[in-house]
Amino acid sequence: MQFHRRHVLGALVSGVASLASPKVFAAPLSQAAPEGLAQAKAALDTHAMRVRQRDLIGLVDFGAPSASARFQLVDLGNARVLSDLLVAHGRGSDPGNTGMVHSFSNRPGSNASSQGSFLVGETYFGQHGHSRRLHGLDPDNSLAYQRAIVIHGAPYVSPDMARHTGRIGRSLGCFAVSLGDIRPLLAQLGPGTLLFAHK
Repeated sequence: MQFHRRHVLGALVSGVASLASPKVFAAPLSQAAPEGLAQAKAALDTHAMRVRQRDLIGLVDFGAPSASARFQLVDLGNARVLSDLLVAHGRGSDPGNTGMVHSFSNRPGSNASSQGSFLVGETYFGQHGHSRRLHGLDPDNSLAYQRAIVIHGAPYVSPDMARHTGRIGRSLGCFAVSLGDIRPLLAQLGPGTLLFAHK
């Protein structure tokens, strides 16, 4: 069998492209954190009048360290976890920069993460590029929109940083994901869906 130079180059380009692509898979629903998933399903019922899209949710486990992929896209309709992503928490939730969430806050200026149910809102292009607004649906996160707590990409969220330092960078309370993950995430977790954060 003969190998031509263009075939080898094509294979190399394809291989590099696949390494740069975000991790997408279809794992059984059992891969989701059971307590968080149960709470998120209850939240769908509680906020049924606001959350129009019920087949897909974002589930963030702030009980896990920031170096772990703790932001899951969950396809409830097909009982699958579609992807696991790194996500930052707020500086105010981890003042010692340990990689763990120690507290939550809904207070403006706290730079902390909030927990609970968020309604995913519209996309906009801001300081961090393509981003998506969030509306807090619970008392614990009711000021999320006013605090500009959003989903955005950030260079301080990366697998390399997680591997080398045992943690990723911190946000000002936003759900910051890697620059490579932000577009695919926003394409799937659209307006009218639920983002549920718990610890």
